[in-house]
Amino acid sequence: MTRAERGSGAAESGNGGSTGRCLVVHPVLKRAPGSRAEGVRSPEGRLAEAAGLAAAISLDVVAAELPRVTRWRPGTLLGSGTVETLGKLIADNAITVAVIDATVSPVQQRNLETAWKCKVIDRTGLILEIFGARARTHEGRLQVELAALDYQRSRLVRSWTHLERQRGGFGFLGGPGESQLEMDRRLITDRITIIKRELKEVQRTRNLHRGARKRVPYPIVALVGYTNAGKSTLFNRLTRAEVVAADMLFATLDPTMRRLDLPSGKKAILSDTVGFISELPTTLVAAFRATLEEVSEADLILHVRDVSHPDSEAQRQDVHAVLGEMGLAAKVEAGLIEALNKIDRLAPEARAALLNQAQRNDDAVPISAVTGEGCDRMLSLLDQRLETGQMVHLNVPLTDGAALAWLYAHGTVLTRDDDDSEAHLDVRLSEAELGRFHSRRISH
Repeated sequence: MTRAERGSGAAESGNGGSTGRCLVVHPVLKRAPGSRAEGVRSPEGRLAEAAGLAAAISLDVVAAELPRVTRWRPGTLLGSGTVETLGKLIADNAITVAVIDATVSPVQQRNLETAWKCKVIDRTGLILEIFGARARTHEGRLQVELAALDYQRSRLVRSWTHLERQRGGFGFLGGPGESQLEMDRRLITDRITIIKRELKEVQRTRNLHRGARKRVPYPIVALVGYTNAGKSTLFNRLTRAEVVAADMLFATLDPTMRRLDLPSGKKAILSDTVGFISELPTTLVAAFRATLEEVSEADLILHVRDVSHPDSEAQRQDVHAVLGEMGLAAKVEAGLIEALNKIDRLAPEARAALLNQAQRNDDAVPISAVTGEGCDRMLSLLDQRLETGQMVHLNVPLTDGAALAWLYAHGTVLTRDDDDSEAHLDVRLSEAELGRFHSRRISH
């Protein structure tokens, strides 16, 4: 086993004091010599990411380990020798929480807790804990609670601590509610029914708001990217907003929208969304579908990438995979605009190579959301993409001055010929803008 450096960033999580001394374990399946490992992300990178997730909820990462296993054990996931070695490490360092960066079954979790005499949570439980502590809006809290209940339904070994909101999270780490009675399946099912009913109402309200935006209307640009890629920092720079932007995983959970001023003088709406991550729990993807619909409804998707990260390409693939799960594979294949962020962190040689490569790619712009470098060029690209559209011929009554004004504001009027009652116009509009125009006329 390889002992990793003590997890950095625990003190920077901003959630107050430590919630416990933690061991992070990323088990690696041994492979035959010459066989190709799955994916392109290194085990060391996955271990560092898991340590960052633990630090994000103020766990004090005492040690991080990469145990090699020949096969997964149904009872404990890890081999008996590994379980014993890690158990000694846990006892010697007074560790209270063990995070397994893998999927752990309820039986494996109970057996490991018995062997190690500490709390054990897997990757899904850890991400749910983070989301539970960070969600701020009513909708966000409902969505995370729904995902957590669905996850816990198969492992009735925890107390109903997610109703205890003093610390946040969902009680996978223990806490003030640990001595309460365990949840039973009926309570979980009843609560899930209530949450789904409330979410339907929230989604109905969201659809009304979305309809109102279409009547305004401005095109929508959605920021997507791997967690901690710098989306919120870029959002703040482009919109002069003050969204929480921190050097931690999942600093943003609830979607935020602000007006974006484009170089041409036109307006757009910029939407900051939750960050993606590899192996995002399917329960969370399903629960956050309403929130992620903001991405589905966007006219343009801006993928923010941390090009200074050693696993940047793997993170790109993970983002594309989640977008595919959301039914946006066509948009991905058509090409996203990529903001190649954090170039200020690159070595001079790597930076020069990236800038040279980007000159031959019209869909990628090297930027630094911190310094602002490249942001003007990126805004121009957004403006150009939103301007591109089809030429349509429209007949508008001269009495409908609002519709005529709308076309001049949101499209490019190429020709106009008026008769006694109508204006006959050739206008260049994007497909989305054309849809908004027809929707506006119907609503009026």
